[in-house]
Amino acid sequence: MATGTHIRTYFKGRWQDGNVAIMHAADHGTWLGSGVFDGARSVNGLTPDLAAHCERVNRSAEAMMLTPTISTDDMVAIVRDGLAAYAPDAAVYIRPMYWGIDGDVSAIVPLPDTTGFAICLEQIPLAPPTASIALTRTQFCRPTLDNAVLNAKAGCLYPNNARMLAEARRKGFGNALVADSMGNVAETATANIFMVKDGEVFTPIANGTFLAGITRARHITNLRNDGVKVHETVLNFADFHSADEVFMSGNMQKVTAISAFEDTHFQLGPITRNVREMYWDWAATQGD
Repeated sequence: MATGTHIRTYFKGRWQDGNVAIMHAADHGTWLGSGVFDGARSVNGLTPDLAAHCERVNRSAEAMMLTPTISTDDMVAIVRDGLAAYAPDAAVYIRPMYWGIDGDVSAIVPLPDTTGFAICLEQIPLAPPTASIALTRTQFCRPTLDNAVLNAKAGCLYPNNARMLAEARRKGFGNALVADSMGNVAETATANIFMVKDGEVFTPIANGTFLAGITRARHITNLRNDGVKVHETVLNFADFHSADEVFMSGNMQKVTAISAFEDTHFQLGPITRNVREMYWDWAATQGD
């Protein structure tokens, strides 16, 4: 699924140009969904939290009962080698991934020691800072750890997100604000969510029903270091209708302003702008 340009693929120990075929028809990951991945970014030569993303894909592999085969340090070095082929100002999406190749006698359980590995680099631009999106509710909710592998960034989780997005788009919105199984707000269909009220920032507490992202954690740290109160707490849909600002946090775009939640409209406010500025200021000075 190529959405960008200038794709490079690391597979079987070398970088190759293009969207290279990496899986076979009988691979466990192909027909039984044992693939995991992560997403990092390179923007203007900056690769914020790259090591953290590489470390997390190894944790995701273990959660999927696979054995990771590349250390964090080696993965970072491979990525940097691959990025050398891009222009210094390119915006590149970085996807390391593992998948199961063989299954046990039942075929269902992946054999942990036959694990495929690849990295895909894809040039995808950042949205402009003024970009925004409108949210609606969805009939679908986040699963729980007892019935889905929520401690992994796993491809098998995304069909649920896809039907959330499809429903939102049918209703004329760009994304969905999603509840957990208890009816509390968890995230959107594609990213973590924050709201601002009276100068303080609120985000759903990580309760195991959604991936509490690396970029989310970075924003929380940056805000607190800037003297802003950040509350990780239980939030409901009414809280978002009463918010002063709302923004999404994800690796693909880092910060996306929310223009509306159904019939409630928001401005691109000062804290949303500041979160974006602080993130890239941090990236420029701290790197990984």
